[in-house]
Amino acid sequence: MEVETAAQTQPREQQQLTSAAGADVAAKPLHRNPRLVLSFFLMVVGWACGPLLLRDYFVHGGNRKWLSSLLQTAGWPILIAPLIASYFSRRRRSTTTTPVFLMSIRLLAACVVVGLTTGLDNFLYAYGMASLPVSTSSILMATQLAFTAGFALLLVRQRFTAFSVNAVLLLSIGAAMLGVNGGGDRPAGVTRTEYYMGFGMTLAAAALYGLIVPVMELSQAAHLVRTGSAVTYTLVMEMQLVIGSSATGKSTITPWFADPRSQAPFRCH
Repeated sequence: MEVETAAQTQPREQQQLTSAAGADVAAKPLHRNPRLVLSFFLMVVGWACGPLLLRDYFVHGGNRKWLSSLLQTAGWPILIAPLIASYFSRRRRSTTTTPVFLMSIRLLAACVVVGLTTGLDNFLYAYGMASLPVSTSSILMATQLAFTAGFALLLVRQRFTAFSVNAVLLLSIGAAMLGVNGGGDRPAGVTRTEYYMGFGMTLAAAALYGLIVPVMELSQAAHLVRTGSAVTYTLVMEMQLVIGSSATGKSTITPWFADPRSQAPFRCH
């Protein structure tokens, strides 16, 4: 009888997590999954309008970066209503006791950590938007694809394809060209030091978000392996609820430690 060593077991566990990450993808075609289509639509609208609104705030005299980071995840209570509707729908169809939450304790802890990291990422992004034009910050944030591809290779063993390599190269070249011409598109009233700090903060935000995405996929795969429960749309909403509330809580509490004298971090101009 052969005994597996830890070195032999680890690749097998990694393979189980990787296969689980892709095995539970919804079998329905995209046009037959209206909730997924709606999610894509809202995500595209958010990615298109969010940077413009945030930069418009700073252009018109706003300077509260923690407030800006808080607003990026402050919409998490919207998820409460569909989660309640989902619970009653599951309760009506089920013949046994219906759990209120589908998340396990480990997945909940992972989502809290991801949420706190997202709060930091939002602050880095808001700091960069305060010093960079929308075009520059958008190109820099697009480099998160390169970071996502790299971290996905390390964490979930997602291999590079010709399309991903091509996209990574183009985005990396774009960011490098912006760095060479640093300061050429510096907004009025922004010093060179502030510009380069914003440049670095935006790249750091892209790198951090590139780490968050594979960690989320790895957490879902680990949940599937440990519990055998499918990663449903309701479970994903629960995860987003925890992540959003944790990120918002971090953005709310942190400024009080930075400026405990008053509510100055959230006072709008």
